[in-house]
Amino acid sequence: MDLSNPATTANLEAAFGGESMANRKYLFFADVARKLGNPELAKLFRDTAAQETEHAFAHFRLLHPELVVEDPASLSEEQKQKVLTRCLELAIEGETYEYTTMYPEFAAAARADHDASAESEFNGQIAESKDHAGLFRKAASNFGFLTPIENHHADRYGIALKALSGEGKAGEASEPLPGLWICKVCSMIYDPAIGDPDSGIAAGTPFEAIPDDWECPICGARKVSFEPYREPELLAA
Repeated sequence: MDLSNPATTANLEAAFGGESMANRKYLFFADVARKLGNPELAKLFRDTAAQETEHAFAHFRLLHPELVVEDPASLSEEQKQKVLTRCLELAIEGETYEYTTMYPEFAAAARADHDASAESEFNGQIAESKDHAGLFRKAASNFGFLTPIENHHADRYGIALKALSGEGKAGEASEPLPGLWICKVCSMIYDPAIGDPDSGIAAGTPFEAIPDDWECPICGARKVSFEPYREPELLAA
């Protein structure tokens, strides 16, 4: 599929939007039919909604081939993180557009039409979309923190494997790495070069300067649960 053609991309986006809307509409109809005591019709709407979902997925796969996963087992952890990060990026983009542009414009139009009910609904959606975007940003930030954690775990397993084969004893370096601190609960590694912007800790902030009530962004442990980070090391037996 050639997505460099803007008309094709626009048509796929429109098709995805149409199929997605049909899915939600038919589920609404199914709920109405169920409440009115017609389970057969409700089932028909639900079944058709599921089919519309498959149609929408097919369009979305063409729009975002980078998200198509044929063989999950063949992907490295880094590749999996990349795919999931892209999902979060798209989610943030959509929610941000909703609360910064789409719903404010809709609310303004409703206000101009003196439709207080619609304006209230749109304003409510602005707040909700903003919350969703914040949650997705937090998740994306956590993915960044998780990468060094997984590297740390991999290093420890590698050292343990060598120790198991009699090459030495699993341990840690005698001196900690300058500036790095590790959470004793979840192994989150605080790097002052990155900081924790979502918690108000700017890049360049040394660990010692972080407020005492700061919490680990991964597990919520308090600052006192961190200790200077020492690299895993194979020691002489």
